[in-house]
Amino acid sequence: MLRRLSADDERFKEVSFVEGLNLIVASTTASSADTDSRNSAGKSSLIELIHFLLGSRATNTTLAMNKALRHITFNLEMDWPGLSSSLGVRRSGQRAGFVTLNEDVTGTDDGAMFPRTGAVELPVERWTQLIERDLFDLRGDHPGVSGRVLLSFLARRISSHGFNEPTRTFSRQSAPEAASNLAYLLGLDWQLVDEYRQLAARKATRAQLKKAVDDPVWGRIVGSTADLRGQITLAEAQVERLRAQVADFQVVPEYERLKDRADQVSRRIKQLAQEDVIDQHNLEELQAAVTETTDVEVDYLEPVYRELGVVLNDQVRRRFEDVRTFHHSVVRNRRRFLEEEIAELTERLQSRRLERARLGEDQARLLRDLAEGGALEALTALQTALGRDEAALQALRHRFEAAQTLEASARQITAKSVELQQAVDTDLQERRRQTDEAILLFSHYAQRLYGEGREAYLAIEAGRNSLTITPRIDSDGSRGISNMVIFCFDLTLAVLAHRHGRGPDFLIHDSHLYDGVDDRQVAAALKLAAEVTVEENLQYIVTINTDSLGMAAQRGFDPEPYIRNPRLTDEHETGGLFGFRFKTAGKR
Repeated sequence: MLRRLSADDERFKEVSFVEGLNLIVASTTASSADTDSRNSAGKSSLIELIHFLLGSRATNTTLAMNKALRHITFNLEMDWPGLSSSLGVRRSGQRAGFVTLNEDVTGTDDGAMFPRTGAVELPVERWTQLIERDLFDLRGDHPGVSGRVLLSFLARRISSHGFNEPTRTFSRQSAPEAASNLAYLLGLDWQLVDEYRQLAARKATRAQLKKAVDDPVWGRIVGSTADLRGQITLAEAQVERLRAQVADFQVVPEYERLKDRADQVSRRIKQLAQEDVIDQHNLEELQAAVTETTDVEVDYLEPVYRELGVVLNDQVRRRFEDVRTFHHSVVRNRRRFLEEEIAELTERLQSRRLERARLGEDQARLLRDLAEGGALEALTALQTALGRDEAALQALRHRFEAAQTLEASARQITAKSVELQQAVDTDLQERRRQTDEAILLFSHYAQRLYGEGREAYLAIEAGRNSLTITPRIDSDGSRGISNMVIFCFDLTLAVLAHRHGRGPDFLIHDSHLYDGVDDRQVAAALKLAAEVTVEENLQYIVTINTDSLGMAAQRGFDPEPYIRNPRLTDEHETGGLFGFRFKTAGKR
């Protein structure tokens, strides 16, 4: 139970609470002007401060973050499981990320070697975990169920539009999220119900993907499964080929030297081939010249002269013989020269043929060594290419998964929705004791307000998109009856959660809950709350205006035993909770 709300600013009006019904009253004063309003007295601010001290997230619109209040440290004293005295919780807007506890309640799961004594400062996130563990018995991972959301059902805030409908604590809260938390408070299989929330997340993802695919630019990025499947096949083949090359690659330490040697051998072989062409051509010309080199025949000269009647004397004949002998000598010398040249060319051709054969063997060996391995730089380049292609392949797979999810998710989501609905329906049948207890309790509370002739029930059923919980009191749709539906529903949640160890022992309502409610139902609701809190060992804190309380008193409800100090007023400067006026984003 909550015991006391205070601050280190002496102007702040300390508020005390006790077991049972606690009325925090705001009234008008004799000096009130027509422009004064009890909306500025601080009734809703009291609930905001309790939420702030119980770990609500601090934003620019949070009351304690207001420039006029940031320097104030607020303090909440409350009962805590395992403590014989009250636990004090302090928090200020200047250090909104932390709370200070006057006792260490972290226990053995905090990681500390020895228990700490005295005050301890904790991050707000850790404080909310302790609230979940000790006030709501939530241990370990519990996705879909949050201590902050559970608290919001037990202390609705007008700033979050918490009074718009009974099964939501803020206007944009999804039905699956609210249902998971309500299922926990009612004792249902909240983990099964949370699958609705997970399914809703899949639907939202599919909607975003579908929107992206319909976009002319993003659609090309996501692609279709058919196109992506082909691209993935080609990319996988390329990656496997590169992996095999990297696996088989051998680094040759003298790779560059071998490569240079292979280039030299190749150039030498080309040079020898060119020289062979030239020498072969010269050889053919020399062989032709040898064939053409013959002795000149002169024997025909003497018969010719004789026929002409010229008789050659011995001297002329000797001269012819000398000429013949000289000519034969020249021919022999030329043939010998040509034959020597031919022999030299033939020898050079043979020598180059042998050199080419040797160089061919060297070239084959070098190319074989180069083919079996490579330089370290080549391996690095190959590995870089492999990494790049693997990243591209992974990107294609992600795109394929997205496209596949989009194309197949509609059928999968529909099938899962039907399956989940059947599973939840079966679970509700198996948990008839819990559902019957909630239905009967809500109906009992509603009939205490409106009589046994008014139909009132709590419908709990498995829907296609969420567990559907519908608290209903037969009415004409008036705001007052709708607010009393919330009152009966919240009281049912608080009683069941506390009975079965799933929630704390307090329930808090803002005066807005009683706006537009018939005075008979205001009186009946307060009487009911006073009785139930005693029977169930609960605490009910409600802020209320004096005119609503006065009408309830006229209907037989005596408020005096339940009114707690201080009494808030609409006095312009000092009548409110904070003892001074300041500018806020909205009325409090």
